[in-house]
Amino acid sequence: MSVTDCLVTYLFAALLLTITPGLDTALILRTSTLDGAKKAFQVALGIDTGCFIWGIVVAFGLGGLLIASEMAYNLLKWCGVAYLLWLGGQLLFKPRQLFELANGQASTNNCFLRGMLTNALNPKMGIFYLSFLPQFIPTGHSPIVWTFLLVFIHVLIGTIWSLILIFATRYVSGFIKNSIFIKWIDRLSGGLFIIFAIKLILSTH
Repeated sequence: MSVTDCLVTYLFAALLLTITPGLDTALILRTSTLDGAKKAFQVALGIDTGCFIWGIVVAFGLGGLLIASEMAYNLLKWCGVAYLLWLGGQLLFKPRQLFELANGQASTNNCFLRGMLTNALNPKMGIFYLSFLPQFIPTGHSPIVWTFLLVFIHVLIGTIWSLILIFATRYVSGFIKNSIFIKWIDRLSGGLFIIFAIKLILSTH
């Protein structure tokens, strides 16, 4: 793909994946509901920082793996394929019927740290970046530079979505918990993951 094709495709995929309800969405909605917009925004900034932490880990690790050897590349490739197929199958064939906010009180102490640790201590985030981001790095371009660029785009989209959630909590939370929305956004995301897995299978070093 050309640079333009990579960016346009990634923007669509990142947008879809960002609005898919998950742990980050639950944490922001819960904090916004219980503690207000200011605390929820601190959580959102912490989540963004967690993404950048994984971006640093993946950028330098990914760059080394892609350059190191064919064996390393293929190992990363097939781990990514397996993960994307598993995740896509789960979402496509077993979509959720319900999206619950986290139980209990949201912490009012250092919400930024709480948001950061939510992502920084979640190995699934690293696995996801490792299996997802390489597909949008144009041939011949620096894996390190492009990984940071893609993470930045993901964070920017996530920040905008977080602001929407925070300032429209009363309306958006009800919509996100709608069973029909949950089911179809999961299926759409699952199909997207499977397409990316097939694309990764067909890719070459």
